[in-house]
Amino acid sequence: MSTEAAEPAIAQKGVWRLETPNGSMAPRSALDVLVDLNDRVTSGKVGEFQPIPLGFTPLDKTIGSGLRPGELLLIGGAQGTGKTTMALQMARNVASAGQANVLYICFEHEEQYLLNRMIAMESALAHLPHKTGAIKIQDVRKEILGSWLAEGQSGTQLANNPRLRPSLDRIARYGQNLFLLRGSQTASTIDNIRNLVRQHRELSGDRRLMVIVDYMQKVPVIPEPPTESEKVTYVVNGLKDISLSEDVPMIAIVAADKEGLKAARLRNHHLRGSSAINYEADIILILNEKYNVVAKVNIEFNPYQAQRFRDWVIVSVEKNRGGQDNVDLEFEKHFEFSCFDPSGRTVQEKLIEERLYND
Repeated sequence: MSTEAAEPAIAQKGVWRLETPNGSMAPRSALDVLVDLNDRVTSGKVGEFQPIPLGFTPLDKTIGSGLRPGELLLIGGAQGTGKTTMALQMARNVASAGQANVLYICFEHEEQYLLNRMIAMESALAHLPHKTGAIKIQDVRKEILGSWLAEGQSGTQLANNPRLRPSLDRIARYGQNLFLLRGSQTASTIDNIRNLVRQHRELSGDRRLMVIVDYMQKVPVIPEPPTESEKVTYVVNGLKDISLSEDVPMIAIVAADKEGLKAARLRNHHLRGSSAINYEADIILILNEKYNVVAKVNIEFNPYQAQRFRDWVIVSVEKNRGGQDNVDLEFEKHFEFSCFDPSGRTVQEKLIEERLYND
């Protein structure tokens, strides 16, 4: 009897593979995966192991330096807590850092509206914490219209506007890395998002891509499932599958349910539609207004403190598959300029009975 290990039976007979009408299934041995991994490292193809920082310092530190290919991050919160502001700022941060392209699919706003918010955002981020010279969102359109009127209504160049030009110059440096897309209730399906990701790979080669969906419950499913729970299950499973199969980090905004909107503190189980949301996500962030969740004993005798709390949003890392969860961070909001101060910090108050209390 030979002392050498016998060759696996499956290897003797050929490749283990099943072809189906919906795709193929090909189990791989752990040894094959190890050989493939070694080849990737040897050839320098280690992008999937390199996290993409989101540009919010304490958040990146908490989730392991950033978001990785194959990971799905969800952002939940009530209306007005800054979900779109945070997601758009993440898109801007990733694109400006140059580590990846970003596709921002928005079902709520036109591309021009998002660009107006980015102009205000750029004007503030360059001057934080003082915001000297920053331009508010509502003033951006006034300046655009003013440029058009001042230059005789023809041949207008926005860059000639001294208030807009600094922001436009900054956006121009990374604008080719950030793609904005108005979501459609007929075209922006899971399958078509997947096809866009694949087309990006054909056009850009090894250039990495991050996809942001604003927001998840708006992604169409055709034909429409009988219940919202079934629809959301299909969408969140689809986004996670795109992330895994196409090696892209994925971010999606998620709406809250009625109970969450009435709750003293919104949590991950208040995300609307399906329990699959909590199972499929790798990271879940929940945004709450600090003033609404802090113990009122810290407010009633100190009006200044009360106003300070109104200026902050708490970002709770409710789930973090690759690291520490139940972490409460806070970021100062500058919503008139469509941004947060990205430096942020850990919440100093303790979390007791769904509220934040000082020691």
